[in-house]
Amino acid sequence: MKHANLSIFVPHVGCPHQCRFCNQRSISGAQVLPDRKAVKELCLTAEKQLDGRCGNAEIAFFGGSFTAIDPAYMLELLRAAGPFIHGGVFRGIRISTRPDAIDREILSVLKTHHVTAIELGAQSMSDQVLEMNSRGHTAAQVKEASLRILDSGFELGLQMMTGLYGSDEEKDWDTALQLAALKPDTVRIYPTLVVEGTALAELWRAGSYCPQTLEEAVALGARLLELFEHDCAIPVIRMGLHAQESLRENVLAGPYHPAYRELCEGRLLYNRILKSMKKQGNYLVRISPRSVSKITGHGAGTIEKLRQLGYNVSIRQEPGLVGLDIMVEEV
Repeated sequence: MKHANLSIFVPHVGCPHQCRFCNQRSISGAQVLPDRKAVKELCLTAEKQLDGRCGNAEIAFFGGSFTAIDPAYMLELLRAAGPFIHGGVFRGIRISTRPDAIDREILSVLKTHHVTAIELGAQSMSDQVLEMNSRGHTAAQVKEASLRILDSGFELGLQMMTGLYGSDEEKDWDTALQLAALKPDTVRIYPTLVVEGTALAELWRAGSYCPQTLEEAVALGARLLELFEHDCAIPVIRMGLHAQESLRENVLAGPYHPAYRELCEGRLLYNRILKSMKKQGNYLVRISPRSVSKITGHGAGTIEKLRQLGYNVSIRQEPGLVGLDIMVEEV
């Protein structure tokens, strides 16, 4: 069933700490805080656009730490969205928040107001990395909040960042393993970007922070996709930030690419194809029609890389295959 979010951004509101990497206004483009009227108008417009074309839509409050904002304002937003749940095209409300802004009282309020999914900005499971990036919470709080959310019957989403200040590939991989062990319903993966107006930008200018290259971020992203979606059956619902004009204008450095996920999927396919080949020679690779572009589009270098290694590869679309599944045979 097709899924859609009506994303309503609440930038920086409720954030008790200014994380080194964060400037939500530059990232999301949101400058004005939504009120009851704005939420109602957005929901009405989305209903007209989605009616009959999506049976799995959610109203999503993103951008800030939703459960840490002023309680009266939080309830104003939830009550404005409430009438659009169940009776229309929306099945529930999704929010994003901090691990240290979740307790049983908050969860009870959210349950009463049609919230069905809670995403936590975990970012890292290294306390050292969390402290170096001024996150203001610990890895233990990520675990505690996740268990509370799941025990209360909510869908759990976890967000992680790669290439954070003070992190490395080993720490990022360990973060992924710990997040997977919590058995979330969904995961989002964001490579760290240096954005204007952040403390990280000053560290970068001073030469104290070196971001991931795009190649490094893609290689790790492919491994993370394999771990979450293939090994653990946890959907990765987003990789990389949305390609918005405000983001493009404010990114100073880091592995930004508007088709980051497709690059990672292309690398994952490359890894799988290479692993299936026992020796140099001629091979036929059968692949889902929807995945062909992942190795012939942005990832077009995949075939050339294989040929340089001595593997003469031809591609054939196989309607019976889905997702990133492949079949490799020597010819």
